[in-house]
Amino acid sequence: MHMIGNVSIYLALLLSIYAFIAFVLGIKKQDQRLIDSGKGATMGIFILASISMTLMFYLLGSSQLQFQYVYQYSSTDLPIIYKLAALWAGNAGSLLLWTFFLAMYSAMVAFSKKMKRNPMTPYIVSILMLNVIFFYLILSFVTQPFTLMDGIPPEGRGLNPMLQDPGMIFHPVTLYLGYVGLAVPFAFAIASLIVKNMDAFWIQMTRRWTIIAWGFLTLGNVIGGYWAYMELGWGGYWAWDPVENASFMPWLTVTAYLHSVMIQERKNMLKIWNLSLIILSYSLTLFGTFLVRSGVLTSVHAFGETNLGAYFLVFMAFMVLLSMYVLMSRYHLIKQDTGQFESFVSKESSFLVNNLIILGATFAVFWGTVFPLVSEAVTGTKVTVGVPFFNTVMSPILLALLFIMAICPLIAWQRSSLKNIRDNFLIPAIISLVIAGVVVAMGIRDAYPVIAFAIISFMVLTHLVEFIRGTKARRKVTKEAYPVALVRLMVRSRRRYGGYIVHLGIALIAFGIVGSNFDIERMETLRIGESMEIDRYTLTYEALDQRSDGVNDVVYASLLLEQDGENLGYIQPERMFYLNWEEPSTEVAVRSTLREDLYVVLSAWEEDQRATFQVKVNPLVKWIWIGSYVLIIGAIFAIWGGRYGQVSPRYAGPERKVH
Repeated sequence: MHMIGNVSIYLALLLSIYAFIAFVLGIKKQDQRLIDSGKGATMGIFILASISMTLMFYLLGSSQLQFQYVYQYSSTDLPIIYKLAALWAGNAGSLLLWTFFLAMYSAMVAFSKKMKRNPMTPYIVSILMLNVIFFYLILSFVTQPFTLMDGIPPEGRGLNPMLQDPGMIFHPVTLYLGYVGLAVPFAFAIASLIVKNMDAFWIQMTRRWTIIAWGFLTLGNVIGGYWAYMELGWGGYWAWDPVENASFMPWLTVTAYLHSVMIQERKNMLKIWNLSLIILSYSLTLFGTFLVRSGVLTSVHAFGETNLGAYFLVFMAFMVLLSMYVLMSRYHLIKQDTGQFESFVSKESSFLVNNLIILGATFAVFWGTVFPLVSEAVTGTKVTVGVPFFNTVMSPILLALLFIMAICPLIAWQRSSLKNIRDNFLIPAIISLVIAGVVVAMGIRDAYPVIAFAIISFMVLTHLVEFIRGTKARRKVTKEAYPVALVRLMVRSRRRYGGYIVHLGIALIAFGIVGSNFDIERMETLRIGESMEIDRYTLTYEALDQRSDGVNDVVYASLLLEQDGENLGYIQPERMFYLNWEEPSTEVAVRSTLREDLYVVLSAWEEDQRATFQVKVNPLVKWIWIGSYVLIIGAIFAIWGGRYGQVSPRYAGPERKVH
C-alpha cells in the first residue's frame, strides 16, 4: 500500500508535467494529436488522484497505524466517520484532497462537451496543469502523505476533539471546492488573454464555474460559523480570525465580479476590471492557503508552523507576476471600452459603486489580517488586530452595501428619471422609516441598529416590489394565476431572480447579525437546587452527572428551564473527556427560536457539585442560518437548468436578458 500510494503521486506528477508539455507543443505546432494526448494525461491524473484518495480513506478507516499520517490524526476508537474526515485534518491529507479537486476540475474542463474542439481548451487546461504540477511537487517532496513509521504503534494520537464535529465533515470540503473552483475562471481569463480573444466568451463559459465556486465558499463560511457557534463555547459565530478572513476575502472579490461582469455583458465595459477581479480572487485563495499552512499568524484553524508557507508564497508570487505580465501585454487590446456610463443614477453605476464598496471591505479585512506581520517587520513587535477594529470598520461598509443592494433592482439601465425614482422607492422608503420609528419605540436608541433595520427593511421591500411588478406584468399578458405567473417568471429569468433570492438571503443574515449585537451574558456559580435568571429565563441547577460515550467520559449538568414561568423542560450542557486527548471539548446546550437563542455552557465544577455556568441570550441568531439557506437556494436556482447552450468562441454580443 505504501508503494501504491507513492507511485500514484509520483506518476501523477510525471503525467501533469507531460500534459503541460503536450498542450504547449500541441498549441505551438497546431497538432491535435498532442492536444488529445494531453487531455488523456489529464484524465489519467484524475484517475491517479482518485486512487490516492481512495487508498488514504482505506488506511484511515482501517486504522493502519504504521502510516505516519494515520498515526498522527486517527486512533482505533475514533468513530468511522471521523476516521475518514481525518484525511483533511493535517497538511498532507488536506493537500491530497486539494489536488484531487484540482485534478477533477481539470478533467471536467478538458472533457466538457461545450469545450470540445474549442481552440481555447489546451490553453485553459495547461494553466490548470501549472497548479496541478505545483501541488504534486509538494506532495512528492515536501509533505508526503504515505510515509511509513519505523514501527507499528499500539495506538494513534487521535483527532483533535474540536474536529470531532459534523462541521468537520462538510466545512473543509466545501471551502476547498470553492478555493479550487476559482482556478477554473482564472484559467479561462488568462487563456482568453493569451489567445487575444477579448470578447465575452470566457465570461459566458465560466459563469457557472464562478457561481458554483462562490456558492461553495458561501457554504463553507456558513458551516464554519455554525460550527464555531456550537463547538467553541464562546457564543459567537465569527471572530475575524486570520483564516476566517482568508476565506472571506475571495468571497468578497468574487461577489464583486459577479456584479461587474453584468456591465461588461450589457455594455461591453470594465474588461480590465473584471479580469483583475478574477486574478485577485484566485490570488487570494493562494494567500489564504499560505496563511493556513505557514503558521505566521495565530489561528484555531491553522495547521501549525511548517515550511509549506514559503513554497506557497513563491508559487503565489509566480502566478501573480505571470498574470500581470499577460494582462499588461494584452492591455492595448482591452483598454478600449465601447460602452460608457451615461448617468450616475443608473443600474450600471450602482453596480460599480457596489464593487468599490466590496473592494473597500476586502482591503479593510486584508489590512487587519496582515497588520500583525507588518508591525512585526517594522517594529519587531507583533500587534494583534482584534474584533473591535473589524466591527468598527465593517459596520458602515455593510450598511452602505445593503443600501446599494436595495436600490439596484428598481433602478433603470443607462439613466433613471426623477419620476422613476419616486415611483419605485417612495412607498418602500416610507414603510422603512415607519419600521425605524417602531424600533426606536421599542427602546433601541443607538443610531447604528436603527439605521441598519431601516435599510434592511428597505432592501427587502424593494426586492418584493420587483417580484410583484414582474408577476403582475406577466399575468397581464398571459392571464395566468398569480402563483403560476410568479413561478414561470422566475424560471424564465433564473439569473435575475436567483440573484434577488440571494439578496434576500443576505438581508436575513444582516438582520441576524445586527440583532445578535444585543446579546446578554451572565456567568454564575450555583449549588444544586439554586437558580439564576437572565432576561426572561430562569435556570434551576438540579444535577451534575457523568456517563460514558464509547471510550470517552461525559460530564453533564441538568438544568430546568423556565420562561416567564412556563416550564420548557431540561437542557444539558456537557464537557467531554477523551482517552487520547488532554483537553476536554465543550458541548453547548442551545434552545433556539426565531426570536433568540438561549446558549448555556458548563464552564467548571467542584467536588461538592457546585458548577459554574456561562449563559447568553443571543437575539435573532437563527435568522443568520435561515438567511444562509435562502442564499444558497438562490445561487442554485440561478444556475440550475439555465440556458447555457453552446457559445461561439467569437461571441461578441450581450446576453438578451440581464438584470
